[in-house]
This record gives sequence, structure tokens and C-alpha cells, in this order.
Amino acid sequence: MYKTKKHKNKSAVVQLLDLEFQSRKAFIDSDVMKEQDRPTEVLEAYPCFKEIDHVMDELQRILQPSNHKYIGELKERWKVFCSKLQFYGVMKKIMRPPMTLDEVQQSIEILKGLPALFPSGVPPPKKLGQPSEALFHILMPSENAAAFLGRHPLSSPLLLIDQENCMITIGKNPVTTFPKDLLHEGILYVMAYYYALHLTYPKCIATLLSVLQTEVLGDVLHEQDSTASYKRALSEWKRFAN
Repeated sequence: MYKTKKHKNKSAVVQLLDLEFQSRKAFIDSDVMKEQDRPTEVLEAYPCFKEIDHVMDELQRILQPSNHKYIGELKERWKVFCSKLQFYGVMKKIMRPPMTLDEVQQSIEILKGLPALFPSGVPPPKKLGQPSEALFHILMPSENAAAFLGRHPLSSPLLLIDQENCMITIGKNPVTTFPKDLLHEGILYVMAYYYALHLTYPKCIATLLSVLQTEVLGDVLHEQDSTASYKRALSEWKRFAN
């Protein structure tokens, strides 16, 4: 029933979310709520954030509340960033040339390359293997999503890709799905959940997510989060991109 009314009721939900933003922010930032419990409690209180449109709107409220073109501008910045990133990855011998790949393959190549292009210098948990597994995972045909999430060691937002669709998960729980032809925007959805739920970046991909925060989302980075690895990775990137 909710799905059939989703489009009809969206404007009413958006208006309510706009009105409640400050009280919701205070609720999410409250010290009485432990970070590991925050996703479950917030999504129970605001099930609308299980929809991509609403969580992206929340990102805009947090970063640029008066700019109603923010999401469109964000997607355009990400598109430009990716076009440069593909050749940066080829130059660094980390990614394959984009002209040899279809759109989905290009998106996966970018996801694989991002943590290596902007390394944190902190190894991932042993069960992960590669830092990219803190960002996304491709399910094999024989692999069960619930079983995979049950052994995944992190409780942060993750992009899960199967043969048909894509999914955002947090900890052991699936949150939302979206079509595979939107995979190129998947990292933006992941970042939106970090912001909407006020979650800490995993150390093994903190440099990457910090670069996306400043260079794609257009947000500032607190001085204490401006690590040596972030400054080094950003400096190398800007020398190439500019």
C-alpha cells in the first residue's frame, strides 16, 4: 500500500521532513543513542529514509538547505569527477581504460579503484581482505546476501551488487534496493546514508570518503579529520585533475 501511494504522498512527506529537520538532527546526534544502534533506531522512526529520494533530500538539507538544485549539481560534479578519475586510475595503473568497458563495468572499475587511488594507509579488518570490500561487494550467483552480511565485519553503509539489482545495506540489514542502471550513482547513495545517519567512516576507507566529502559533496572537513593521508592523496589528485 505504501508503494502505491509513494509518489502521491512524497510532497507531504518532504514538507514534514523539512519542518522536523532540527528536531530530527537533535535526535540523531543525541548522546543517549549509541552509533551502532543509530541506523536501526532512525530507520524505525523514519522509514521514509529507506527510499533513495528521501535520503538524498536529507543530504541536501544537511549540506545546502537553501539550494534546491543541490542534488542535480552533486550528480554533475560526480560525473565530472569520474571522467577524470578513470584516466587518473589508468595513469596509476590501477584501472582499465574506460573505452573497453560498458557502463556497469565502468562503475565497478571505479568502485574497485577508489580505495587504492585515495588510500588511508590503515589495513581493513582481516575478514574483508581488500579495502574496497568496506565500500562495495559483488555477490556471486552462488552467494547468499543474508549469509554474506552475517559475516561482514563492518556496520557501515555498503553497496551490494547482484546479477539483477543493487542494494544499500547497513551492518547485517538490507536498507533499500535500486536498479543496476543507476549503479554509477551508488556511491552518492552510500554517502547520503553516512550523512543522514551521522555515521563514522571506517578507518580503512576514511581518506577516500573524506576526498568525496570535500571534492564531490562540497562539504568542509574538520581540521582533526584532515589526516596526512588525506592531504597527500588530495594533493596528488589535484595535481592531475587541475
